[in-house]
Amino acid sequence: MNTIGPPPTLIWPVFAQGLALGLGLIVAIGAQNAFVLRQGLRREHIGSVVLFCAAADAVLIMAGVFGMAQALGERPQLARAMALAGAAFLAWYGWKALWRVRQGETLQVARGAEGLSLGSAVAQAAAFTLLNPHVYLDTVLLVGSMGAQQPAPLQGWFVAGASTASALWFSLLGFGARWLAPWFAHPRAWQVLDGLIGMTMWLLSALMVRHAWAGF
Repeated sequence: MNTIGPPPTLIWPVFAQGLALGLGLIVAIGAQNAFVLRQGLRREHIGSVVLFCAAADAVLIMAGVFGMAQALGERPQLARAMALAGAAFLAWYGWKALWRVRQGETLQVARGAEGLSLGSAVAQAAAFTLLNPHVYLDTVLLVGSMGAQQPAPLQGWFVAGASTASALWFSLLGFGARWLAPWFAHPRAWQVLDGLIGMTMWLLSALMVRHAWAGF
């Protein structure tokens, strides 16, 4: 029996939503990003650090989306509440990003003289990734609840979009560090980036509200 998957007209908007949400959540000033940028500047174990961070995000995103989908599949009222809560969080996150436009922050990278072994570099990447409570809020709860709202045949494409965002961002930080570091040192660059993130989060929040009300 031949099976036909979802048409591209449905796949790419879902993939783009996952990509935009993933980028909006991961592109921020934080210890993990600073560590990846530091390794890139020092050219130490860049591939291993980038691969670990991207793979960890992908696993957490899959666990969030498919776990949430199973948990919410037979609980439509809970699914609706989670969707609206996620929309509220996205709106708040977008407001925070737009507020940061007024602050003018920069990403500071420590440049110690001592190098790291491969094991130490991966261990530190694991600590910055898995010991950060925000990573579970972002990938498992928020991305998971939004991905679970998608039709079952499209959930994998949402996961692919969000996971691609992590892979692209960490690759850019690690392998483009020497070009990016001076750019990240200017508050204006982060103001522009935060402005784009804020507007994107508000758009995704509106889409999530519409989806929640249309599906019930």
